[in-house]
Amino acid sequence: MLQFILRRLLTSAGVLLVSSFMLYMMVDFGIDPLEDLIFSDDPGAQLQIEQRIQDLNLDATAVERYIDWLGSFITGDMGTNWRTGRPVSELLQGAVLATIRLVSAATVLAIILGVGIGVVSALRQYTSFDYVIIFVCFVLYSLPVFWVAVLLKQWGAIGYNDFLEDPSLPIWMIGLVAAIFGALVMLAVAGSPQRRVVTFLTATAAASAVLAYLMVTDWWNHPHVGPVWLAITGLGIAFAITILTAGLENRRALFTTFTVVAIGLAMYYPLQPLLNNLTTSEATWPGSERELLGWPLLALMGLLAILVGWAVGRAWGGPDWKQSARSGAIVAFLVSGVILLDRFFQAWPDYMTHSRVNNRPIRTIGESIPGFDADFWVTTLNTYSHLVLPTLSLTLISFASYTRFARGTMLEVLNQDYMRTARAKGLTDRTVIMRHGFRNTLIPLATLVPVDVITLLNGAIITERIFARPGMGTLFLDSFAEDVIDPVMAYLVITGFLVVFANFIADLCYAALDPRIRVNA
Repeated sequence: MLQFILRRLLTSAGVLLVSSFMLYMMVDFGIDPLEDLIFSDDPGAQLQIEQRIQDLNLDATAVERYIDWLGSFITGDMGTNWRTGRPVSELLQGAVLATIRLVSAATVLAIILGVGIGVVSALRQYTSFDYVIIFVCFVLYSLPVFWVAVLLKQWGAIGYNDFLEDPSLPIWMIGLVAAIFGALVMLAVAGSPQRRVVTFLTATAAASAVLAYLMVTDWWNHPHVGPVWLAITGLGIAFAITILTAGLENRRALFTTFTVVAIGLAMYYPLQPLLNNLTTSEATWPGSERELLGWPLLALMGLLAILVGWAVGRAWGGPDWKQSARSGAIVAFLVSGVILLDRFFQAWPDYMTHSRVNNRPIRTIGESIPGFDADFWVTTLNTYSHLVLPTLSLTLISFASYTRFARGTMLEVLNQDYMRTARAKGLTDRTVIMRHGFRNTLIPLATLVPVDVITLLNGAIITERIFARPGMGTLFLDSFAEDVIDPVMAYLVITGFLVVFANFIADLCYAALDPRIRVNA
């Protein structure tokens, strides 16, 4: 392993060095820092040209300027934006944070939904559900991202904000939405005709009841979870995670998840004062500092919940206690997430009635409302309400590719000999699919996911432009348009480093998922 890491580090350093030189030459050829002065009518333009040549060392060759830039970059000096005088490190700090906020949720959602639905589509090959998923994926994959973004602005922001003024749905629309949901569930579950009818009616009735409840309680303007819905959601999570990780026949795992849900319910009210006083007072910390202080504390609480879930599974014991512990840890994390979501819901009315929001919460441009100041929860809602549309835009496009890829790899795995052998040994379908099929499906995804994540971190240029977000892609375009080379080179070098790092992580993922692979081979 150590030899492998050293070889990769040396190779990567050489690749980055050569690529940085080539990129510097191309960028230097493509920009002209004197262009605005050459075509200027200012009588003192010639003097300004001479001064700028001296300041930017333009009388030296491009190779000499590259050597000077490389020496400064290696020592930690990324240069400055000579037009504004701001250090590149400061520009990158804000751009990287904005991009991470943008792509993190979109990437996680796209991977989870895409892989999950892709696997189900493969298991239902050539069924109506499979054809529907294939059609939806092809449509989403072929849509240009700027067109999706414009539609989301119209219907996801303007339309939804208008809907909140009078949040009511006609009965026929509730029935139509519920019927569509029931049909999708029926196609995914499949089975005999009688089972299909029961599944459709049950899912339709459940969806209708939920939509009616949302209308009657004015949930759209006053969202809430509360202990009752926490119990219902927690039990659903417990059943789902147990089925996926251990199977309902594993009683210890099932009892572990139920115990974790009971602990979450018992801790609901004691956690409220702690969450209310999560950060310091408004007078002491401005919004950004409160957010930076609050999220690490919430992450620590999430880690504590995982440890508690693991301990509950260990306490139930049994010969296969690790399955129970894993199920308990996942359920504990998800239940804690529901409690956290409930606290954000409690702050939603305060956010809606804020003078800078004016009951139109979904924003179409920017990273946050300028001059917005409130407590941690309302400030965070302000930040993430600006992320809803760009996150959906990126999720829809990435979801299609992950679904198609997961479906193809799962179909290939299902036809392997070891899958038939596992079934011949008497293993249940859940065990065959989850322990043998799904894990091997992840091996090809290990190549796609790290590179896609790093690609998004480099900046979703089109999405950032449309939604006016100050991310990495915006920094690159603006710097290139202004003929400022230092931010452009910093962006390109960081991009190259992240791509190399992503491939290195992909190799390690291969080794972790497939024991036949050795990185030091």
